Amino acid sequence: MTVFGIPTEFILFAVTLLGVALFHHHTLPVALSGLTAIILYKLAFTGFHAGAGLAGLAGHMAGEWVILTNLLGLLLGFALLARHFEDSGVPQILPRYLPDGWLGGLALLVVIFVLSSFLDNIAAALIGGTIALTVFQRKVHIGYLAAIVAASNAGGSGSVVGDTTTTMMWISGIAPIEVFHAYVAAGVALVVCGIPAAIQQHRFSPIVCDAPAGATIDWPRLGIVAWILIAAVVTNIVMNLGFKELASAFPVLGIAVWVAILLATRIRQPEWSLLPEALKGSLFLLTLVICASMMPVERLPEASWHSALTLGFVSAVFDNIPLTALAIKQGGFDWGMLAYAVGFGGSMIWFGSSAGVALSNMYPEAKSVGAWLRHGWHVPLAYVIGFAALMLTLGWQPHQAKPITAAIETAPHFNPQ
Repeated sequence: MTVFGIPTEFILFAVTLLGVALFHHHTLPVALSGLTAIILYKLAFTGFHAGAGLAGLAGHMAGEWVILTNLLGLLLGFALLARHFEDSGVPQILPRYLPDGWLGGLALLVVIFVLSSFLDNIAAALIGGTIALTVFQRKVHIGYLAAIVAASNAGGSGSVVGDTTTTMMWISGIAPIEVFHAYVAAGVALVVCGIPAAIQQHRFSPIVCDAPAGATIDWPRLGIVAWILIAAVVTNIVMNLGFKELASAFPVLGIAVWVAILLATRIRQPEWSLLPEALKGSLFLLTLVICASMMPVERLPEASWHSALTLGFVSAVFDNIPLTALAIKQGGFDWGMLAYAVGFGGSMIWFGSSAGVALSNMYPEAKSVGAWLRHGWHVPLAYVIGFAALMLTLGWQPHQAKPITAAIETAPHFNPQ
């Protein structure tokens, strides 16, 4: 069943994403309603990749549960990791080393970029927003807020631990090196949007580089951050090199992160009170990923640099998590180019990425599409220039692996008919 040639599943999914954008205070109920509608439609009319009816639904989820469980473990674990980093004292010390003038604003964006390469981009944006409140005397320009989101998304685009989208690629079997070249585009984009944003902020409210009195670094807590990241990276490398079958059958990566967190409680206790809210946000993202996994991707446009560029603009309106899930399921993309496109592209509007939504909760005045586009004009410009820089230097480097599709096709009860 199609409407103007568009499969009904895509229309239901688009309505769900539109509801998320319009009712951003009720994202989980909207996402769950959309998932329910898609499941009921597929039960009644089309069936699933693994077959028809409830058996097909069960087979589909049997092919997805490892990826979903890994993603849940990493999202919750990285929420605690980000608070460990925030409580380490490093964000309080950083202002002491920022230069004066507009260069200070640019340097802060670079710091956010670097933080996002090993912290979740949401955490990097919130840490940057917190520092900005201090160094700009609680007066932060909307154009600079857009640049903070852009810097956090850019920094996470080339790292499999820096963004939910790249983490999804990683746990789906895509090697970290295959997304690393996103930094070619991300670095160019950071400069293109960072300089005008820093000048905007300097004219609006100049930087004051004073660290709070008595601020110190909690080195054991900072060591815990490194320990958790090392545990995640080493586990993933070992699984991919020698135990691929186990990695595809059991959520080893998510469990390894939580083992590292629990072992570190002897040194410093994490902020357990963060988990209820983090769980709510994680369930929302997982719901969108499940919706995306049920789309008939064989009807999507063929993977190309044109479609990657387009997905970047689409991610400014629709959350980049489900877009990435669709692309991974389809396969054949240049993963570094895609990571940059859906990551940085989501910065063009405040609700286009989770980092933008999180920062806008801290700065409610940013929840205006008109103001964001008017003052953050440098972000879409930077997106296009960064994308062009990557195309002109490294070109389109597609990879044919289809990790999620392969997982579905090898799941129990899979029936290609």
